[in-house]
Amino acid sequence: MEFGKEDGMKSTLDKSMGVQPERLKNLLKNLVNIYSPTGKEGEVLKYAEEYLKSKNLPIRKQEVDENRFNLIVLPEKRDEIDLCFVGHLDTITAHDLDDYGFREERDTIFGLGTADMKAGCAAMMEVFTVLANKGGSFPPAGLALVVGEEEDSDGAKTLVREFSFPWAVVGEPTNIVPCLGHYGYLEVLLRTQGKRAHSSMPELGKNAIETMLKLLLQLTEYIISRSDGLVYNIRQLSGFPGGFVVPDICEAYLDLHLLPNSRIDVLKAELEQLVKTVGKGIPYLDAYLKFEETYSGYQISPERPLVKMLKKIYEKMSLPWEPQDFRSHSDGNVLWSAGVDPIILGPGRLETAHTAEESVSFSQVLTAAQLYLNLALSL
Repeated sequence: MEFGKEDGMKSTLDKSMGVQPERLKNLLKNLVNIYSPTGKEGEVLKYAEEYLKSKNLPIRKQEVDENRFNLIVLPEKRDEIDLCFVGHLDTITAHDLDDYGFREERDTIFGLGTADMKAGCAAMMEVFTVLANKGGSFPPAGLALVVGEEEDSDGAKTLVREFSFPWAVVGEPTNIVPCLGHYGYLEVLLRTQGKRAHSSMPELGKNAIETMLKLLLQLTEYIISRSDGLVYNIRQLSGFPGGFVVPDICEAYLDLHLLPNSRIDVLKAELEQLVKTVGKGIPYLDAYLKFEETYSGYQISPERPLVKMLKKIYEKMSLPWEPQDFRSHSDGNVLWSAGVDPIILGPGRLETAHTAEESVSFSQVLTAAQLYLNLALSL
């Protein structure tokens, strides 16, 4: 694809100083049509790099591993920035490899990654295109397109090891609602052990899956009984070995999302104690508990100067100012742990992400781009 011509824009529009809807939609379409599950972001990275270079933006490639990298845009002749716009270009794996691409129905755009979060990335790329066309001094803002968010956030972890900035806007789907708070996240691995036996003689063995089911029942009842908004999901349940046997090992992965001010250390202690207590009532329970990933939640004060600035922008754009908490895990957790204050703000709804009918309103993508641009120019 030849950049600079694929947009279908007239030369007079390319010289415009504002957000261009047609250019933005074409960019989003191209991003969505490139399959980029975590670990296989190479093609979409190449496209994004060439696109940004075609807009005369300075690009840095930050190596994440031998095959993957982050794309960083920083203003020239600036050692520091006040704000970094952060977006991840990876997606989950497609529900259907024959039908994951861009599809448009009136104002709604469907496709893998539309909400989570190629729409946010496209809006941010459009903003930096506008800033490049504008000429003159660049605001103290940067752009980071990272990889790996859908698994272990290795792109964001690499980003904060080399670059430092006080604020970030992460373009996760929030329905254009500013999220000043962020849930904490705890990934839990449970493993039960039993005794292997022939499948036709289960009475001679100890089925690790049955034991795990009893343990999970106790754990989920405990979580449901809490009144602090703890959210859980049993993400994976696997028995080993396969074949015509009574499995002697079972593993389960749980995702736990905690309210921003929750104490993760207290929850860990309670879970460890619960497994021990449950073990006394389940015969042959030999359980192993491990916390794989731990990220604290956070809450940013609405009295901070940049937040007040963002609020004024919302008022000028006649948008409701109703800050909320972001309920999922995101690169915002990683940035916060590195000393950055991340505001989660982007087009699309979280409830459509990771579904077969993932979608985003294009009018929201336009609004997000204008919001990001106004914020960058106000710095």
